[in-house]
Amino acid sequence: MSNQSKTPESQDTRRGFIKATGTVAAAATFAATTAPQVHAAEDNTIQVALVGCGGRGTGAAVNALSVDNGPIKLVAMADVFPKNLERSQKNISNAFKDQEGKVDVPEERQFVDFDAYKKAMDVLRPGDVVILATPPAFRWVHFSYAIEKGLNVFMEKPVTVDGPTTVRIMELNKKAKEKNLKVAVGLMCRHCKARQELFERIQGGEIGEINMLRAYRMAGPTGTAACGPKPEGTSELMYQIANFHGFLWLSGGAVSDFLIHNIDETCWMKNDWPVKVHASGGRHYRGDDVDQNFDSYAMEYTFADGTKMYIGGRTMPGCRSEFASYAHGSKGMAVISTASHTPAKSRIYRGQVADKANLAWEFGQPEPNPYQLEWDDLIAAIREDSEYNEVDRGAMASIVTSMGRMAAHTGQEITLDQMMAHKHEFAPGIDKLTLDSPAPLQAGDDGRYPIPLPGIVKKQEYLS
Repeated sequence: MSNQSKTPESQDTRRGFIKATGTVAAAATFAATTAPQVHAAEDNTIQVALVGCGGRGTGAAVNALSVDNGPIKLVAMADVFPKNLERSQKNISNAFKDQEGKVDVPEERQFVDFDAYKKAMDVLRPGDVVILATPPAFRWVHFSYAIEKGLNVFMEKPVTVDGPTTVRIMELNKKAKEKNLKVAVGLMCRHCKARQELFERIQGGEIGEINMLRAYRMAGPTGTAACGPKPEGTSELMYQIANFHGFLWLSGGAVSDFLIHNIDETCWMKNDWPVKVHASGGRHYRGDDVDQNFDSYAMEYTFADGTKMYIGGRTMPGCRSEFASYAHGSKGMAVISTASHTPAKSRIYRGQVADKANLAWEFGQPEPNPYQLEWDDLIAAIREDSEYNEVDRGAMASIVTSMGRMAAHTGQEITLDQMMAHKHEFAPGIDKLTLDSPAPLQAGDDGRYPIPLPGIVKKQEYLS
């Protein structure tokens, strides 16, 4: 795997930490260490449990079972919605209907409740793998139990949605490292072969010194970012979880869930994390929608050397669409990604005009699927017992994304140090939730939820 490096353990300054995590390898597969070994079980079969049976969790399970590197099977599933679990189990089973034994999840290993994650992980043996694909608010809770059980982990992005949970998951990750657990984070673009080669070329000076980065995810309504009033008779908590993109405590909203890939891949090409950001955004013709998101976001990040990174996000119908990332240098420009996540079609141009006549390099097609590559890399690390942990880098991508969101929602400039030290936790006590618990966020008498008020509410993103 190209672009391999180790994160220095001796770094103890904020600046050192930012630089060190920015240099983490594309696939985060490092040389084996002398830490206690964690292997799959003695019969060489890696067992997998799926916690969070939505679309991405289902996709992750299919990718996991598609790894061609020894026996692997799905043995347990957990969700808070029975229909999600039923649909996911059916779709995964259909994907492997010709491969007997890949999906072995009888009714007694299908768990529905807020503690279902524990029951699913209890089925596994130390060294097996759990997929954590619930809304990210629950990530630290589930990660903590996985560490306790000695399980390797695949966790979806983002891994955190605010400052306190970012600090918490980084502290938890120290325990995961001590146990030599392999932990992957679903920022699959880091495993993309095209982007990896582009990174090497940029670091080798092919576009000169980077002086600007920009990225866009401009689309129509996406996911549950815009959601209407809660239906009568529906649990407040379950309604919000079902529409998790619409609520900051659950997902970090449209910014954290949708823009994190663009932010992560542009920071990767810079090989650094920005130190501050200011931003704007707004809600427009929303009709009956009651979610907490803005419809558009414009962010200007600044790196320590003064380089700017511009991020644009929008989820409005009828507008121009673009889903791409770019790096501009003193000698040329690079297209990091072209449209969506894959294929990236990464390329370099001489000068600043992306014209065919100026094309200096492009990655050949077709490209391997990065959603599959991230699983190939994780399972290889487990089989080979090589050091593999993407949590710190995933947490940094998450907090950098969150600080852009907070800058837009408060109307203030936010620094990375401020964000890391911020005390406002969206959902304290989330580890104690049950099906009968009140939601951490409550609607007003009009059925609407608190929204950000830039320039009015400046210290946190909304008042509940």
